[in-house]
Amino acid sequence: MTTKTLIQTLTHTAGAAALILSATAALAEEPLRIGISAEPYPPFTYKNADGGWTGFEVELGQALCAQMQADCEIAPTGWSGIFPALDSGKIDMIMNSLSITDKRKRVIDFTDPYYYTPAAYVTAKGNDLQIPEGLDGKILGVQGSTTNATFARRKLADTGVELKIYDRQEQANRDLLAGRVDAILADKIAMSEFVKRDEAQDYEIRATAPHDPTFGDGVGIGLRQDDDTLRDKLNAAIASVMQDGQCASLSQKYFGTDICSD
Repeated sequence: MTTKTLIQTLTHTAGAAALILSATAALAEEPLRIGISAEPYPPFTYKNADGGWTGFEVELGQALCAQMQADCEIAPTGWSGIFPALDSGKIDMIMNSLSITDKRKRVIDFTDPYYYTPAAYVTAKGNDLQIPEGLDGKILGVQGSTTNATFARRKLADTGVELKIYDRQEQANRDLLAGRVDAILADKIAMSEFVKRDEAQDYEIRATAPHDPTFGDGVGIGLRQDDDTLRDKLNAAIASVMQDGQCASLSQKYFGTDICSD
């Protein structure tokens, strides 16, 4: 091989190596995709006046990414397809009030919990509906694929209540306001915000569901089962925002109370 040929070969090899390194770096710099439901769930996730996503979990997710020094982007995904999106790699995590349950842990992994909340029943003020003993013959609205729906099916079947399942929580809220259901069962924090709306001033939280294993062990971030490195980084970030008060501060901003501690 001549000196000229050797130089050309080395140049081509170096160029190819540079391209590989460049491509690898580009892949490494891809932002983490935080999956949230495309259906707004205020005050956890919703669109602001500019059309961008905000809310308690959106801002908390941004705080966690800052702790990890990672670039992240919000990836709205239909709730019914959010688990397949995680499994297929379209999103890297689910941060959408996802309760940590044994059933879900069979198919996905979770971080440590970052907030806790019970479930609550909402009905019209002034009626005499007693919950759960007065649900016989009544219609109860719940969002499907939630711990609330699982609890209702398992624990309320013998009350004589008729369950109406919805794709989105807001659909259940609207049907309650329209009188098409007698009560709804949903996250107590979200319902506390719902009854503050002008259109919901005649409605109230009537009862809180009892503690039950169906509701899991708090709310965590859902991950693929082999993403141990990401889980460990997120757990460290969650511990940090708990300790430095960022989670409590965001909770006070959106709820007027601290939901970050059990």
